[in-house]
Formats: sequence, structure tokens, C-alpha cells
Amino acid sequence: MASSSAAEILKEVGGSQNIVSLTHCATRLRFELVDASELDQKRIEAIPGVLGAVPQAGNRYQIVMGGAVQSTYSDIMALPEMSGGTGASGDDIAAVKAAARAKGPRGKIAWLDSLFEYLSDSFRPIIGALLGASLFITFMALMATLGVIPAWNDSRVTLDASWQFVNLTWKAVFVFLPLLVAYNASKKLGADPWVGFAIMGVTMLPGFTALGSADGAYTVTFPGLTSSVQVVDIFGIPLTVFDYSSQVFPPLLMAAILGPLYKGLKKLIPENVQLIFVPFLSMLIMIPLTAFIIGPIGVYVGAGLAAVLNAINSFSPFIFAIVIPLAYPFMVPLGLHWPINAIMLLNIQTLGYDFIQGPMGAWNFACFGATAGVLVLSIREKDLQMRQTATGALAAGLLGGISEPSLYGIHLRYKRIYPRMLVGCVAGGLVMGLFGGVKTSAFVFTSLLTIPAFDNVWVYALGVAVAFVLAMVLVIMSGYKDPEPKAAAAAATPAETSAATAGAASVAAAAAPGATATATESKTVVATILAPVDGVIVPLEQVPDPVFSKGIVGPGVGIDPTSDVVVAPGDGKVVVAQPTGHAFGLLLDSGVEVLIHVGIDTVKLGGKGFSVKVSAGDRVTAGTPLVAFDRAVIEDAGYSLVTPVLVTNHAAFSSVDPVASGRVSVGDALLTVSK
Repeated sequence: MASSSAAEILKEVGGSQNIVSLTHCATRLRFELVDASELDQKRIEAIPGVLGAVPQAGNRYQIVMGGAVQSTYSDIMALPEMSGGTGASGDDIAAVKAAARAKGPRGKIAWLDSLFEYLSDSFRPIIGALLGASLFITFMALMATLGVIPAWNDSRVTLDASWQFVNLTWKAVFVFLPLLVAYNASKKLGADPWVGFAIMGVTMLPGFTALGSADGAYTVTFPGLTSSVQVVDIFGIPLTVFDYSSQVFPPLLMAAILGPLYKGLKKLIPENVQLIFVPFLSMLIMIPLTAFIIGPIGVYVGAGLAAVLNAINSFSPFIFAIVIPLAYPFMVPLGLHWPINAIMLLNIQTLGYDFIQGPMGAWNFACFGATAGVLVLSIREKDLQMRQTATGALAAGLLGGISEPSLYGIHLRYKRIYPRMLVGCVAGGLVMGLFGGVKTSAFVFTSLLTIPAFDNVWVYALGVAVAFVLAMVLVIMSGYKDPEPKAAAAAATPAETSAATAGAASVAAAAAPGATATATESKTVVATILAPVDGVIVPLEQVPDPVFSKGIVGPGVGIDPTSDVVVAPGDGKVVVAQPTGHAFGLLLDSGVEVLIHVGIDTVKLGGKGFSVKVSAGDRVTAGTPLVAFDRAVIEDAGYSLVTPVLVTNHAAFSSVDPVASGRVSVGDALLTVSK
């Protein structure tokens, strides 16, 4: 990834001052931003190497890079602008989060998005280890299929020492998976990850397991569990002794409680002794709580979820093999697949096999097949950028079983792909269901390399092949671009002539009010944004802030105010009212989202000179005062009073057109938004 592209990404996300944190996973840069409303998705996706951009709740933003993510991350962190670290002040961040909470659902329910972010961040850092271990498992399965070794996963079989050693290569990752998850989950929630690791580690000790054989231990059978468990009384309290190897729900629940506890203890305990007593008290509370309550609850939760899916599969493997491939294309973008991955691991531990991964492979290969179809078309059309995107995504899929580069880089950007891909999902699942489904005794990423890991390997191979080929052929036959953009692109071939003509027409329209009205009416105006403050119009490109002047936030105009009160530019709801008074976001009844930013860099005043009149969630009508400001305070601090008035959801409309120039008064028509 070239450093120039890294610089472009940093610029488009608002610079280092707009970044609270930056991390990455196997395919995506993951930003926590101060204000994500200032991002232009199309501009970001046009940067070379970027496969796609994914806005999320709570000012989170993901940029999909595929296999180049590590080098891109390194390039961004090496930029001079990042040398001072990232983030804004705590007050700024708290204000932004409060504003985000006030907005309510934004495409996703915020708390639900946070939940799945927690789940994904608990697994994401260990994807590499899981992928590596899954290939070792596939190798063992292949050796057994070829008759080189006996059934390696049969507890009654004893391998010779050499193959026992080979078999150990994958076991550490899965046996100690609870410790890895505990570390990541604790870190995600702000606790010391090594404390979380140590708490879960107690339940992994051989001595803990040995308690089930101590004098006085007794056997109990619980509903939903495939085998009985040992219980022993500890100081008169019954302790259920589970084998926590490969369990993931207990560490997730443990960390969910440890995080708030750890932060609470840090507030209560003096700073000079926190290093000693915060970890000690956390462990003192959480070790018995995990061993006696949280751990067993986690086992039962996982067993219950697994039992529900197993019941569906037992009732009809045919239906199950079709439902899973159809569900995954919608689950993955929402992050809902992470709990299912946990159930796969639990199935392997409790049942000795998993029945979900086979049908899941039908979805993965249909996804990769659709990408292959796009690759073929991009080669035909000599579309270099799409060819590079599709090649990288296809390699990540077929060799690594990773669908995100295909999904975010291509499929979610072109609506024609999904229906064709779903046909491949159904066909692949249908093949597997007709033969009674397939199982695997190991957790693997469904790629070309892991096909031998499935019990009925030929059924599985046929199913994924059908899914891949059918999705690919359908995409090639129908194309992946929408007819409208194709027609627009064809019409825009003589670009210079068209641009010149359009430019002349716009100049003429600006000079002739009657012509402007006619053109606007033909576009079907859905909203007129009124001037929120008295002042002089400043063209957007002349606003003294590049984030605004370049249209990154959205189209609109600036106003150099001559009055000191900003009012609502239309009827609607206040969704953001910064406590500092410098910015307001409104959702008008017409569906138009308007941002009013009072001055440039005035957030640095911390509210000084501003008197906020509304709160997030308030209902306003045109002319309702939003904020009063003291222009002398702003000017004395050296900040510009120019106030951008912008439409932030402009992508939902055909155009946003300024209709005023020179001096305006509150209530004058400022912008028209067309359908």
C-alpha cells in the first residue's frame, strides 16, 4: 500500500484529530472517530486499494483493504500527522458519544452493534491462529482419508508418537481458546487483559479438573448437556466441574462483568495503589464468581443455543442445509455470524462434530463465485481497478475462506449481485441437503484447502462447486452494474464536450432566475432549506476549512453571519446538539439531514461564548432558536464565524442546489434539495 494512499485515507477520515482509535482485523481498518458524519463514502472507496467502506453505529467506521490491511495500517501510523497519537479530549469524546446515543438507531441499533463489535473483537485477533490450526486439522483429515493414518479424531485410536506430535500442532489453539478469548474480551472492555486471562486460567488448570475426582464429589445430569458432570462442595457451596477446553461463552460472560468491575475499582482505589489492589480485588471477586456461577451459565447458554440448532438439523438436515447458506449473506454484514462460530466450536467439543460449517461453505463459495464472475467481466471491460479488487478478494476467499473482501469490496456495492449469489447459496445447500448434509470434526475456514476436512468430502465438494459455478455464471450473464450507471457512463463518454455544455448551462441558469426555477422544478424539489442566520453567502469552496470546502461532509453553502442567533432551517427534529454549541444536526420532516456548524474550529472554545437553546430529541419548527453566540468571543479567539449549512445525506437525492447569493436574512430560501 503506497504511503500516498495512506495519506488519502487519513485525509478522508478527517485527519488524526478526528480519530479516537485505529485498529485493524484480517481485512479491515477499524476507526473509532470523533465525528463520522464528515465522511464521504464514495470518495473513500475511490482511493486506490480500498475495497469498500462500511459506516457503523456510534461513529465507528470500517475501510475494507483485503490482504493489504496490515501494510496500510502501518503506512497510516507512520505518517507524520499520526506521530502525536490519535484522539480528542475526553470531553469531546463524551459529547460525541452522548450525541450518538441521542440519535437512536442509525442503520443498526447502537447497543446491538456494540454487542457484536464486542464479540467480533474478542475473536478477530486470533483469526490467524485459528486459520493456521484449521489447515493442520485439514492435513490430518486428508491423511486419514488417504489411509496413511487411522481415524485421528477417534478417542479409541492411538497414533504413533510421530503422528501424535503432528496432531498437537492444532490442539493448543483450540484447547486454550478460552484463555485467548478472555484476553481479547477483557482488553476490549477496558480491563487488564492479563487479569482476564488469569481468571479464566484457574478453570483451565489440571487441579481444577481434578476437583471432580475429589472425595465427596458426585455426579449430576443437567438438561441439554450430552454427558453428566461432576459436582463437589467447596466450603459447603456446590462447584460444577466442567472441562472448559474450547469453551467461548464462559470467557465472554466473564469479561463482560470484569470490564465494568475493573473500571469501577479504578475509580474507588487511590491511583498510587491501583497497580496492586485493582488486579487483586478483581481476581478475588471474579475467580469464585466465574468458577461457581459465570462459567456454568456460559456452558448452559452455549449448550442451549447449540441444542436449538441441532434440533432443527435433526428434524430436517435438508431444510437446515438450505436455511444456513441463505442466512449467512445477511448475518455476516451485521456481525451475527460470530455467535454461530462459537456454537460450531461448542458442537465439536460436545458432539465430536459440527453440522453448520458444511452448509456455511455453500454460502462462502457462492460468494467467491460471484466475485469470480465480476473478475471475468472486469477483464472483458478492461476495468483495471475492479480487476484488482476482485482478484484480491477471490484469492482471500479461495485460499483463506475469508468473505469480507468480496462482500464489502464488491457485493454490497452492486445490488444486482446479491440475488444471483443467493441462487448459488440455495443450489449448493440443496446438493448437500439431498445427501443428508455433511459434518466436520474440526473448526475450519471453508476454503479450497479445507475441503478434505469434511466427512462426506465428495458431497461437500460437489455442493460448493455448484454454488460457485452457478453464482459465477449468473453474474457473468446478467452483469453486476446497474443499468442506469451503465447508461450514464455511456452518455458521458465525450466528457469534455458534456462538461463544457453543462457548465455553460449552469452559468446561464444562475444568471436567469426564471431558467433556474424551471430547471429546479423539473428535478422535483422535495425540500427547501431556509437560511438559519442573517449574513452574507460564502460559496462552499471558499469556506476556510478543507473538510467543508471540499464537500466531504456534504454539499451546501457557508454564511458569514451578521446576527448572533442561529435558528432551525425547517421543521423537524434535533438529532445532534453539541453541548459546546458549535454544531447542530437536524432531521427535517422531508427526510433531509442538515448540519449547521457555527464557525470554524469553534469546538476549541469548549462552549465559551455559546448559549445552547435546544437538546437532542427536541422537536423544532422553522425559526426555532438553536443557539445564541457572542461574536466578540469567537473573533477575539481568532476563529472564523463562517457557518457552513450542509446536507449530509445528499446521496439519497439527485442534487442539492444553492438558490441564494449575496446577503440573506433568516427564513430566506438557501438551498433546494431535489428528488
